[in-house]
Amino acid sequence: MPGSNLLFLPMSDLEIVYIPSPNYDYRPAGTVIDLIVVHAISLPPGKFGNRAVIDFFTNTLDFSSEPYFAKLTELKVSSHYYIERSGRIISFVKDENRAWHAGVSSFSGRSNCNDFSLGIELEGDDFTRFNENQYKQLNHLLKVLKLKYPAITAQRIVGHCHIAPQRKSDPGPFFDWHRIGVDS
Repeated sequence: MPGSNLLFLPMSDLEIVYIPSPNYDYRPAGTVIDLIVVHAISLPPGKFGNRAVIDFFTNTLDFSSEPYFAKLTELKVSSHYYIERSGRIISFVKDENRAWHAGVSSFSGRSNCNDFSLGIELEGDDFTRFNENQYKQLNHLLKVLKLKYPAITAQRIVGHCHIAPQRKSDPGPFFDWHRIGVDS
């Protein structure tokens, strides 16, 4: 892919394509990364295998190309990682920076989850099962991130629905929490 390069996380052979997003800022000084938030996204909803999510996270989405996109024009969103249905992992924001994935959120009495979390988006929606490629890559990524950030425990891997339950439902009812190796 033009303009991208590969990242390898320490202690891992995990291949990750890096496509930088301008939608990030810096974590508060001294912040410990101790939460992973799992999301689901597809653009337009239910459409997979296109570049729309990549373009949205990099502020290059053609908002006139699809009627649904008109409601996204004012949003600036990103995530640390995105796992496509093919299993390809893309990183948009380096871990040490604050991606804009959680919005208004709270976990264990702490607000602003973007400050202390990593966001992992899965290509999907509330109506479609995630596939084997995605679970395999998600498990691999979670294992590596838990080694890199020991404060992340099984109880600190949550869905967007858990930190913003009034606003969000993702990763949705078809995400099988039992298929991720949070104890590995």
